[in-house]
Amino acid sequence: MQYLLLPAVLLLPTLLTAANWPMWRGSNGDGTCSESGLPLTWSATEQVLWKVPLPGGGNSTPVVWGDKLFLTQSVEKEGRRLLLCLEAGTGRKLWEAGTTYTQPELTHKTNPYCAGSPATDGEVVLAFFASAGLFCYDLDGRELWKRTDLGKLHHIWGSGTSPVLAGNHVFLNFGPGENTVLFAFDKKTGRTLWQHKEPGGSSGEAGGKSWLGSWADPLLRKVGGRYELFMSWPGRVCAFDPASGRELWTCIGLNPLVYNSPVYESASEHVIAFGGYGGMGVAVKAGGEGDVTATRRLWHLPKVSQRIGSGIVHEGHHYILSDPGIAECRDLKTGDLVWNERLKGPGPTGQNWSSLVLSADGLCYAVNQGGDAFVFRASPKFELLATNSIGEKVIGSVAVCDGRLFLRSYQHLWCIGK
Repeated sequence: MQYLLLPAVLLLPTLLTAANWPMWRGSNGDGTCSESGLPLTWSATEQVLWKVPLPGGGNSTPVVWGDKLFLTQSVEKEGRRLLLCLEAGTGRKLWEAGTTYTQPELTHKTNPYCAGSPATDGEVVLAFFASAGLFCYDLDGRELWKRTDLGKLHHIWGSGTSPVLAGNHVFLNFGPGENTVLFAFDKKTGRTLWQHKEPGGSSGEAGGKSWLGSWADPLLRKVGGRYELFMSWPGRVCAFDPASGRELWTCIGLNPLVYNSPVYESASEHVIAFGGYGGMGVAVKAGGEGDVTATRRLWHLPKVSQRIGSGIVHEGHHYILSDPGIAECRDLKTGDLVWNERLKGPGPTGQNWSSLVLSADGLCYAVNQGGDAFVFRASPKFELLATNSIGEKVIGSVAVCDGRLFLRSYQHLWCIGK
């Protein structure tokens, strides 16, 4: 994998490798992958290379580096928060590591602990266990460092953010709740390089609809001659200098709840961000300074459908699958809706919290909570290519590695391949 040099030895992966899916949303952090010819059709018995049982439900997505697969997993009755390492080719368990955390921590029944996905670069693997802290291991499961001093997370819907690795930097949205901080850590030591404290807000316990929070992960991109770290917060989307933490620009246009992460189109330098419940949508041209709402905001949607999973951009269009299971395509220049189609399979529910994955040949992959996975073309003309069901509840997203698809259900970890 090649890297571009940033100030303060910050490095950004710029070329995808077929063998690795190192973070939630892949090498680029935006759901895109370099592989084509991925499996198109499968079932609970067909095209299944292996499946292994898991000790409980979970909403995180596996990551893969070479022959090793990593997955976060909670064993709630025992207070254990784990990082599992499996052999990617067979599903055989190689090791587990983690911690025990028995202090009360608020979450929702739909969001088990350890909802954040791991991150690896082939040297270390990181797991964020919410209030229990951020842990760093080598690829054989030896603990290198941990940060258990970050404070407690407290929100009625729990946490679900994942660490983002870029060279010697680890970025983490520690939130939501009153204690909301964007951190940058040193990968080798865990030392805090910088932190940005966000106002945070209500945990949602008081009743009513005074909910506030962001479950978004930051996205690192080069814009012109500098690097920008995009982030979606309640009420706004903004960018930070990834080396120093200085806020570069901010744009108003999001609602108080933000579930999905921003995406970016390099050709137009557009940052696209959506809110969740009662959500808004906004596009802004990156590269500005200060409050750019009046000067660089390209479009604003005051009301969009509920969306938890993140979308992808492809050839001037934005694609996403909303919570009710409706796929939509929007024109990036205007924000106008090109099409929206309900995706429904044989599973018991069409509700969707997963994020889209885009293959190199322009196919979108997503799986809903009923265990139905859909493959449709990233095109201004809607074309559903396949509907595949494994018959088990799935909250997490698809991971792609070396021609295989990895799905984490509430019962099993599945490997789908030709």
